Amino acid sequence: MIERTPLLNIATHVILGFGLVIILVPIWLAFVAATQTLQAVNSAPVEFWPGDQLFVNLREAWAQSDFGPKFVNTLIVATGVVVGKITLACITAFALVFFNFRGRMLIFWMIFITLMLPLEVRIVPTYAVAANALTPFQTIMDWTGISWLIAMLSGVEVALEWNLLNSYTGLILPLVATATGTFLYRQFFLTIPDELVEAARMDGAGPLRFLWDVLIPLSKTNIAALATIMFVYAWNQYLWPLLVVTDRANYGMVVVQLSDLVPDQLTTGGGTPTWHLAMAATLVVMLPPIAIVILMQRWFVRGLINTDK
Repeated sequence: MIERTPLLNIATHVILGFGLVIILVPIWLAFVAATQTLQAVNSAPVEFWPGDQLFVNLREAWAQSDFGPKFVNTLIVATGVVVGKITLACITAFALVFFNFRGRMLIFWMIFITLMLPLEVRIVPTYAVAANALTPFQTIMDWTGISWLIAMLSGVEVALEWNLLNSYTGLILPLVATATGTFLYRQFFLTIPDELVEAARMDGAGPLRFLWDVLIPLSKTNIAALATIMFVYAWNQYLWPLLVVTDRANYGMVVVQLSDLVPDQLTTGGGTPTWHLAMAATLVVMLPPIAIVILMQRWFVRGLINTDK
């Protein structure tokens, strides 16, 4: 037990206040820049008090970035990633905990190790797969001689191809695997008492019915916590949409679109960056994930600390 003393309480609040200042100062500076004119935001010293151009900058940034369809695209991708991650993680953890098969712990640790491999590390092979998702099957058929056999018997060359570039599938599918979600679900499923499993089996419930009628209702706080984390993760994706989407008019994402508000100094030959518009657009892009975190905060905390399990 930690002893509560006035001195310790003061030190704790000082540390928390210092951390809060570190987090809020950049956000405040972005808000101040979004309320100023181009001349004011590029002047020295830096202004710390808001101006009166916020709504003007918001309208101009929205129009220049064509944020309407980009917000729709990002919402579709973020929702698809959340649903895919929750579904895949739940089914994977269910199999690892409630099915006794050889090598299940090896499979779990292989999944867990992927926590050390972020998307940036595996970006090149992931992009190669997205360019043709059927390449592994084509390789297997070539190695085993199936392609040659089909060509000999029918005279048809087998060339499997499924291009995921410039599509919602390409934006969503490579991001749905989640070791974090699998780990969270597994840790929760391990707390399910054996008596509940036996009672469901005696009532004639099969595996899928047990999952749907018992485990998923009990996992609602886990689902909320994981959905919150993964929505923010998917909404803020930059590198993957930047690589997989060349048709930005139809499949552009809001975070990638922010770069259009800051001119490239190498390709444009200089020019003054429109930081006031960039900061205004940043505020708009921040609103959906912030709203999700605020709305889901209670469920998010309960899902992480397991207070009701």
